[in-house]
Amino acid sequence: MKPSRRKFLETSAKISSAALVTPSSEFTILNSKPKLSDEILGHGDFTYRVQKDWGNLDASKTPVKDCHEMVQDSQGRIVLLTNETKNNIIIYDKFGKLLNKWSNDYRGAHGLTLWNEGGEDFLFITDLASHKVYKTTMSGKVVMQLDYPQDSGLYLKENQYFPTETAIAPNGDIYVTDGYGLQYVFQYDAQGNLKHVFGGLGSDVSQFSERWTAHGVCIDDRKKGSEPTLLIADRNGNQFKRFSMDGEYLSTISIPGAFVSRPVIKGKNLYTAVLNSEHPWSVSDSGFISILNENDKVVSNPAANAPSYVDGKLERLHQTTKVFRHPHDVCIDDDKNLYVAQWNSGRTYPIKLIRV
Repeated sequence: MKPSRRKFLETSAKISSAALVTPSSEFTILNSKPKLSDEILGHGDFTYRVQKDWGNLDASKTPVKDCHEMVQDSQGRIVLLTNETKNNIIIYDKFGKLLNKWSNDYRGAHGLTLWNEGGEDFLFITDLASHKVYKTTMSGKVVMQLDYPQDSGLYLKENQYFPTETAIAPNGDIYVTDGYGLQYVFQYDAQGNLKHVFGGLGSDVSQFSERWTAHGVCIDDRKKGSEPTLLIADRNGNQFKRFSMDGEYLSTISIPGAFVSRPVIKGKNLYTAVLNSEHPWSVSDSGFISILNENDKVVSNPAANAPSYVDGKLERLHQTTKVFRHPHDVCIDDDKNLYVAQWNSGRTYPIKLIRV
């Protein structure tokens, strides 16, 4: 295929219009110890207590809208993406203290992926409103932009394309899911040239049957000595689909009752925020977190029923404790604590789950 349209901003170019802020007095520590719930969530070796006020800030200074995704950078900081244009990116320390914030006016900010290149951290951000993917520095300077894949010949117009997530392969290849559009998965090289397309709407096992489905993607490199694979959320199908790095369908991980968001790998485990367990998902707040082991078996469901397998099949999951409202992503820090960003939750800040 011909190279896709792309735009590079050289390091000598003008700094982006990101509004950089160095907070001073917005965050105040009221107690030396965090306030934790009495109830313990989760199962087996993965149990947690909730710290609901972890990331609360002054909404008049640092508001949030939908808190879509979170990552931990190489400095140990927790980075939140929100579609509130006053501060698309909010950077915390692990105790919930505000360290920095900036905005590039991403009205549809949705997907956030961290990539370390040459010892420097970068962010890949998908923006539903502009139909683009941006690669930025940690301070918000845009260094690469991927426009809608017109050269693929699959789209008649830009507003058919709504990128929801990215994943970056060890060789620098960029995978983009069009999770709110036509359900294709695009593979670019590190310079932004389109290499391959797979997936799309359809009934074949290698496709995605509904819109809103190919929601998130990650690189699964847990099996040492084997080639990494792609895990892609089939949200409305309550499952993850596994593909080779070239887009060949390999297998399915079924999680009945779980409208899964992005798959997140940490250590030997796979984590995911479950947006809801009931229909209609757009109004239901029945979400929870699911944790799978290296054998793709669910081992813990904070705020949902314990996993149970009958004849090798997982029984349907459902929320049991009203803790979350549309959890959209989970970030796991280096202490194995969880941070949960929530969509359509009444502009709430993230929730922290401290591992017991």
